[in-house]
Amino acid sequence: MSDQEITHFNGLMSAEPLWKLAPTRDENGDSFIDFMMIIPKLKQKPRQYIEQTLNDIQLILNQYSSEVVFANMNLKINCLWISHRPRPGFCQELSAAIRSRVPEAMLVADFQR
Repeated sequence: MSDQEITHFNGLMSAEPLWKLAPTRDENGDSFIDFMMIIPKLKQKPRQYIEQTLNDIQLILNQYSSEVVFANMNLKINCLWISHRPRPGFCQELSAAIRSRVPEAMLVADFQR
């Protein structure tokens, strides 16, 4: 596990900026929707706690793998970025599912392009 950044679903372990990594459109040209969650002080927790938290997030993301197209956990800033296919209410549904496993996770913003 990198202390800088963990990227899920695309297999990358990179310090590339998100604008270079996150897909913006699907195969039909439709825009994806993004949202961000902060997990306060995650990088300050013991390694085992961090790994369990990332595993919990991964379990949730796997349940929504048909809709989530990109997820990136930046441990340097304790920020989880998720891009997904548009569906009304999905941001609230997925963020609530994440919070059910990681209660300290907080929804910061959702972005529609």
